[in-house]
Amino acid sequence: MGEAAMGGAARRDEAAVDGFIERFAGVLADAGFPRMPARIFTALLASDTGRLTAAELADRLRVSPAAVSGAVRYLTQVNLVSREREAGSRRDRYRVHENAWYEAAVSRDQALTRWEGSLREGIEALGPGTPAGARLAESLAFFAFLREELPQLLERWRERREELLGGA
Repeated sequence: MGEAAMGGAARRDEAAVDGFIERFAGVLADAGFPRMPARIFTALLASDTGRLTAAELADRLRVSPAAVSGAVRYLTQVNLVSREREAGSRRDRYRVHENAWYEAAVSRDQALTRWEGSLREGIEALGPGTPAGARLAESLAFFAFLREELPQLLERWRERREELLGGA
């Protein structure tokens, strides 16, 4: 059932919702997020259920199902969205994670570990005494710092979220 068909849902100004989706997707794109995944992610965030089919997303954003498919593939890789099969149906629904930003930060920890390994290889290849090796060493130190600090930061967020939202 689509968002508009849900009984009891508050009436919305759909043009304002569309405007929000495009503006926030633009903010994400300006920060380096691919444009179509940003639109799909924002549309899912803006839906009451946090779940939409490819057809609903294509209709909402006025894009092709192929564009939705590619964007969802990216969003699942970065752990912001998951695919769910409707019981008794062949249709998939795409669901934004309830703690999407938290989940993204957790998966970023894994990426930082991989980046550190690659940077170590680069430092070895370039030589630690070269200007390029020194730049890579600074990057390595920064990523190591982030990875060390991230668990405490995420714990503080869990505590703050509990204070602000209760168990929601």
